[in-house]
Amino acid sequence: MPDPEELRSGGEVERLAGEVGRADLLVGVPSYNHAGTIEAVIRGVQAGLAEAFPQARGLIVVADGGSTDGTQDVVGRLAGSDPRPVLLASPVLSAHRTGLPYHGVAGKERAVRGVLELARALEVKACCLLEAELPGLPPGWIEALLRPIWEGEADYIVPRYARHKFDGTITTQIVYPLTRALYGKRVRHPMGGQCGLSGKLAAHYLDPGAWRTDPGGHAVDLWLTTHAVVEGHRVWEAFLGARPSPPRGPGVDLPATISQVVGALFALMERYEEAWPEVRGSAPVPLAGARSEAGPAPIQVNPARMVSGFRQGLRDLLPLWEQVLAPETLADLYPLGDLAAEEFRFTPDLWVRVVYDFALAYRFRILHRDHLLRCLTPLYLGRTASFVRESWTATGEEAEAGVERLCREFERGKPYLVDRWR
Repeated sequence: MPDPEELRSGGEVERLAGEVGRADLLVGVPSYNHAGTIEAVIRGVQAGLAEAFPQARGLIVVADGGSTDGTQDVVGRLAGSDPRPVLLASPVLSAHRTGLPYHGVAGKERAVRGVLELARALEVKACCLLEAELPGLPPGWIEALLRPIWEGEADYIVPRYARHKFDGTITTQIVYPLTRALYGKRVRHPMGGQCGLSGKLAAHYLDPGAWRTDPGGHAVDLWLTTHAVVEGHRVWEAFLGARPSPPRGPGVDLPATISQVVGALFALMERYEEAWPEVRGSAPVPLAGARSEAGPAPIQVNPARMVSGFRQGLRDLLPLWEQVLAPETLADLYPLGDLAAEEFRFTPDLWVRVVYDFALAYRFRILHRDHLLRCLTPLYLGRTASFVRESWTATGEEAEAGVERLCREFERGKPYLVDRWR
């Protein structure tokens, strides 16, 4: 198998491009040890392509990062099906295997690059990237992610999911509000796991000035979205309904997850620092697809335990927080440690100042960056506990209104960040 860095020069991509000849649509599935789900995803893609694009020549590419659980064997057994899946295989370095991905597969950025290079080589009209860990591909996803691109209306499409009000709070409390305030587009799930993009945009991502050496590590989804927005491409959302839950793995390491997700956000702020300081307010992007009536599965949460985590952080991490947070921010945090869980309230404006102070500390390297990012975890727990308590009896729409208020607070407080960033 070729080294991933050699995929551009006479390696696996060129071999597959010569073997395939041509394709109109390409669906890429980065994988790493997904033997239990990869067949269901491939079957779903095949059905979606046959139903929505019967006249187009489709290609399914499983970009595998060196699976050892039989994933590649499963793909091989499906080689006789139509459209037949092909395997773009490359090894994953040990550093990628041992890192804890918060989302997707180990070495996903390498797999995505291979898919984009094949899309460019075949000059496809549209391309789609899907998660291999999905237990099944719901009907209509392929059309929703590709149709506006196929018809020339969009360049990049991200999913809009129907989620329980307490599901995905890293997105609702950090990722969505911050990216919206920074770049001015209301993209609800900027790292949604799936996306559609035009063949021209796929080639554009591979430009040396765009890709460089690392498009955000594990957060390649976030980089794809951010770059499309910053470069002025036509970004749409596609409503996909409830997202199937992947098989449960080991317990989530929340500090590592926070470090990776927020670290990617802050790294992109540095990378695109010429693009976002002058942006004020935000605007919606076009939304394709009709909302379904089916509701998402409920999520069980324990706000009292979150408040306890915040208090523990206040006891253990205060010397570090004092190096990161502005004195007035600290002054507003101290009293929260004395509040009972039922009285606890971490206000949106305080949370905005905390996030912006951490972004500034990341930029100016006040602490070792990994230590800095992990120090945010108890503060995130406190803000999430407050959101949960405020939304406990709220409908989904009412909880979403609370997310909207938080987003507006991020936008309102942005001058605080910009003035200090410069």
